[in-house]
Amino acid sequence: MTTTSAPNVVRWRNGVGVAFGLGGLNLATWGPRLPTIKHDLRLDDGALGLLVAGMTVASIVGLLSSSAMLSRLGARRAIALMMSLVAVGVAIIGLGSGIGHSPAVVEVGFLCVGFGLGTSDVMINVEASALERASGRVLMPLLHACWSAGAVVGSGIGAAAAALAIAPAWQFLVESVLTIVAILIAVRGLPDAEPAPSGAAAPVRERIRTWLSGWADLRLLMIGVVMLGVELGEGSANNWLTLGVAQGHRQTDAIAALFFTVFAASETTARVLGGPLVARLGRVNAVRVTTVLGALGLIAFILGGPPWLVLLGTVLWAIGVSMGFPLGMSAAAESGPNPAARVSVVASLGYLANLGGPPVVGFLSQGVGLLNAFWLLVAFMVVALLAAPALAGRVRTERTAAQEARR
Repeated sequence: MTTTSAPNVVRWRNGVGVAFGLGGLNLATWGPRLPTIKHDLRLDDGALGLLVAGMTVASIVGLLSSSAMLSRLGARRAIALMMSLVAVGVAIIGLGSGIGHSPAVVEVGFLCVGFGLGTSDVMINVEASALERASGRVLMPLLHACWSAGAVVGSGIGAAAAALAIAPAWQFLVESVLTIVAILIAVRGLPDAEPAPSGAAAPVRERIRTWLSGWADLRLLMIGVVMLGVELGEGSANNWLTLGVAQGHRQTDAIAALFFTVFAASETTARVLGGPLVARLGRVNAVRVTTVLGALGLIAFILGGPPWLVLLGTVLWAIGVSMGFPLGMSAAAESGPNPAARVSVVASLGYLANLGGPPVVGFLSQGVGLLNAFWLLVAFMVVALLAAPALAGRVRTERTAAQEARR
């Protein structure tokens, strides 16, 4: 455990929000440039999916390393270090594709991005869960909206760079420097938590046993299933939506990048408005409504037709993946003792789907085509809908926190 002084909740919220935003930016910034990267490297969809699979493997290692790294370094240092590694990885992807034209160098970049995102995503979600408990407010949808807002910025930059024919190498290099500067400033808002003394941390065997015990909790696993279903849809959008628009619906690269920008903006808007929706409907019904809309949107995107229908499908697809992850994190945090370990379990499932799904879609597309491969996303959206009752529970607000304090 780390020791934490009394936090300034506003600075804490802002710092965590910036970290979420930078994560979204760095994950989305190379997605809109995939057509250019694919062309520069002279790869087909299957080979490109194999490169992305390397990022998935690295993210798994990062997920398993996150708890020990957080305990050893403390939140400030660990989050700053891992987000900086993500930024360096993005720069390497740009340099490897645009200057070196080397799939091997690009793979090194994907490995850095995967490990950095795998560790930092668990860390910032654990930090967000602690922030919710300290503030007594439902903040997860808003903080995840920061991630989506970062994706809007990243994809918007990608769309503009594609339209202006700016090489990914220069775009990614500038973004990498700005990311490192921004995260070093943002982590100052986190509570002043010192790394645990070397003798105070739980033994590795005990930490592993605590983490594994979460996988025996049926409700926690069902929460993870909800997150797996929606994150498969979000991760696949990050990686394949632009190619689906460009190849499947025969639009230009610049237009395809703008479609992804619409997706990210729609997801952000849904999450910003998510608090009132959850207060009115509850977690279960909020997830049910959004996942149904998401499945309908994917069907419209796959079947296509006029561009306005594909665009409507893109918007509904974004709404469908907007609420499952943040509401799942909140539900997991209050589902039992040791919130950090429980959040880590469901975050692992969601993140594995986010990064593991796109390579599966890429390999599947080799046999049935990219748009037909998206039917897998529809199926998992239905699975998330069926598992939604696992998120049942009281939504903690400032009013309920005050009522509990008076008891």
